[in-house]
Amino acid sequence: MTLRAERTAPIGRAQPALFPMFLKLAGRRCLVVGAGAIAESKIESLLLAGARVTVVAPEAADKVRRWAGARKIVWRARTYRPGDLRGVFLVIAATSSAKLHREIFRRARRDGILCNAVDDPPNCDFYYGAVVRRGALQIAISTGGHSPSLASRLRAELERQFGPEYDAWVRRLGRARATILRRERDPGKRRKILHGQASAAGLRAFRGGKTPRP
Repeated sequence: MTLRAERTAPIGRAQPALFPMFLKLAGRRCLVVGAGAIAESKIESLLLAGARVTVVAPEAADKVRRWAGARKIVWRARTYRPGDLRGVFLVIAATSSAKLHREIFRRARRDGILCNAVDDPPNCDFYYGAVVRRGALQIAISTGGHSPSLASRLRAELERQFGPEYDAWVRRLGRARATILRRERDPGKRRKILHGQASAAGLRAFRGGKTPRP
């Protein structure tokens, strides 16, 4: 009997899946090249994550100028230089120059720096997803760059589904969890209590003004 080798798809032919993760940037040095309207949202997302942000651009939008004036960011009012990448953990290229984006991505890849070039997928290590934020609760949506319009529509739907009350509810769940982990030693009972508090019934009780019992 002759054994036939199983046929498999050639390695590398299929597009690899993106790896979903939430990245800790607190205290890390991040660079944004560009300071226009598109760069604003990128800078703001880095500030929300606690990053140490440096912006390089000859001109800057009003909000970026205010952040610089309040010393929330460092703004270098000039064009990009290769040395700007020194000591940086992550860089975002948000300019109108495809050539500059390619250069920044090439140098970042060489130096092991994560890079995102806005609206330029070939020159990205990661993409920005459409995000629903309710305090500590974050729901990120990505289509791998295939349909940003679909990601935006799904975000709008989820924003209606997950209202502002989720911010306070998640914070309350966090406090209750700390108490339960301290008081209850049995893993099975802990899991049952925690799942119950995070259930739909738990949300209804919270909306009704009831405090969960740890």
